[in-house]
Amino acid sequence: MPRREAEPGSDEVGEDPSALSETRQLFLLRHAKSSWDEPALADHDRPLAPRGRKAAKRMGAHMRREQIRVALVLCSSARRARETLDLVAAPGEVRIEHELYGATAAELLERLRRVPDDVCAVMLIGHEPAIRDLAIGLVGGESELADCKFPTAALATLTFTGPWSTLAPDHAQLAAFVSPRELT
Repeated sequence: MPRREAEPGSDEVGEDPSALSETRQLFLLRHAKSSWDEPALADHDRPLAPRGRKAAKRMGAHMRREQIRVALVLCSSARRARETLDLVAAPGEVRIEHELYGATAAELLERLRRVPDDVCAVMLIGHEPAIRDLAIGLVGGESELADCKFPTAALATLTFTGPWSTLAPDHAQLAAFVSPRELT
């Protein structure tokens, strides 16, 4: 899986050019359960707990069964997010971005608006509460997401039409939401 550290100001990712009216997919994945076994570790450096490793593998198997394909994976630089990425084995170009660690929902949205328009499917691996707030904001407060938790290693699949730069609150539809506990 190609992985690279993001270069500031560099957003080029190329697949094939697509029409701006094409339906796009956004996969929002919360990192899997982290370990608190070493309290002296900085938050950024906490690894996955055994339960988190199992859940991430389960989510990866689900993604393969559902044939989820993405052109670009944006992942927080936190160790638990990177370990989640490794275990779900998401396809596509991977960008580890330090700015995603600790980002608010508004900052995540701003990052997504910079995705090149030739990219039709993106996965964002991040943290609570921003990942849940982003999902609820994009689909609107009346969705089923507003009434549920966004557990660790849960995956929300959103769709919308138009360029990434137009992604805005109440602009996406919730296509699917799955947590590891629902998977066998």
